[in-house]
Amino acid sequence: MYHPSSPRADEFIDHQEILDTLAYAEAHKTDVAAIDGILRKARECKGLDHREASVLLACALPDKAAEIETLARQMKQDFYGNRIVMFAPLYLSNYCVNGCVYCPYHLQNKHMPRRKLSQEEIAREVTALQDMGHKRLALETGEHPLHNPIEYVLESIQTIYGIKHRNGAIRRVNVNIAATTAENYRRLRDAGIGTYILFQETYHRESYELLHPTGPKHNYAWHTEAMDRAMAGGIDDVGLGVLFGLERYRYEFAALLMHAEHLEAAFGVGPHTVSVPRIKPADGVDPDAFANGIDDDTFARIVACIRVSVPYTGMIISTRESQAVRARTLALGISQISGASRTSVGGYADGEESETLSPADHTEQFEVSDNRTLDEVVRWLMKLGYIPSFCTACYREGRTGDRFMQLCKSGQILNCCHPNALMTLEEYLLDYASPATRALGENLIAQEIEKIPSEKMRALTLRHLGSIRGGERDFRV
Repeated sequence: MYHPSSPRADEFIDHQEILDTLAYAEAHKTDVAAIDGILRKARECKGLDHREASVLLACALPDKAAEIETLARQMKQDFYGNRIVMFAPLYLSNYCVNGCVYCPYHLQNKHMPRRKLSQEEIAREVTALQDMGHKRLALETGEHPLHNPIEYVLESIQTIYGIKHRNGAIRRVNVNIAATTAENYRRLRDAGIGTYILFQETYHRESYELLHPTGPKHNYAWHTEAMDRAMAGGIDDVGLGVLFGLERYRYEFAALLMHAEHLEAAFGVGPHTVSVPRIKPADGVDPDAFANGIDDDTFARIVACIRVSVPYTGMIISTRESQAVRARTLALGISQISGASRTSVGGYADGEESETLSPADHTEQFEVSDNRTLDEVVRWLMKLGYIPSFCTACYREGRTGDRFMQLCKSGQILNCCHPNALMTLEEYLLDYASPATRALGENLIAQEIEKIPSEKMRALTLRHLGSIRGGERDFRV
């Protein structure tokens, strides 16, 4: 487990090792024997190291590229089935002291209005999200020691958990805030958060420091070592991610897996999730100004290669991506998506009013590509054969960290996740869905019940579904 002498950022993200890895991958991108050997190992479902995975990402053989995609699809089905976890981001404040050149919240942006939600405003946001049917949030805020201290975040979490509206309740708050101390991570753990999420943005140190010229985030080591402090502080579910487009994607891919390997070695468990955002237009941010953008085909290959490399890790895609891109990557490895997202401060309670604001009044962190309602996203997923899941039972029952991974690796997690997905979908259908969505969902649930192999689990699920239809909520299986 963690010791103060654990490797530091420049050791577990070794720049020279990444360069050597990229050279190795380039040298073997048409090496049939090497690629076949890596694919054989991948099929054992025990993961790949960063060099092996980088060879698959670089693979220049069309037939082998097709094999990689087929394997990713199979592994996604084997470990996650047809469940897709739903969540929404909640922006508390856009006050920030950093100078990140790719983010409109940077300190030098003087024309963007700054806003921080009061606890009363947070309650209105949460009520609006509950009225949609959301049960899981990802809390977001800029880095500002005066406006957004840890005490504000903790109070906001308490407020969020305290809002009970009709049949609505936010059952789990995941947190995506700036790197902080091990003591503050302990306080977040004690507040009952789910996953602590922090995007590295880029692992390339020189580029990182250029892209973050001012503010606390400029400190590469402090930011990169944040997950060590979080796990030392008792948070055993952490989420990694890079912002694709800032640096060469193959560099970021190798470094991301090296970070996952480090966490596994130091703490006995790797990341709970990996996010794959791409840079998108925002106030004062033009993605074309960054030379390392990636097209949709490359993006899909990245998703597939992450899936076969870390088969037990959840993968997240947001409304940054279009409906078409989300549909394509769901099959290749994505297991969590956001729905009906607002990336502005106060965007949910403002509702339609936000659509009439002048450009000078907008506070979006980035443009959303998928603007559908949650009901539309849920219906779309079901038409594609997926089960939209609002389940948070694993967090609340302590199935986190290495316990979750052990269940996942043994295949036993399916006995928890599949029934809970059906039950939380039933809650959504009864409380929030449109008639068309409800009809489609009830038919899907009936079909999925028949697929449960265990007669005991099938009977238990039917009993719980009957209780939900009778008015009960919030089962933990």
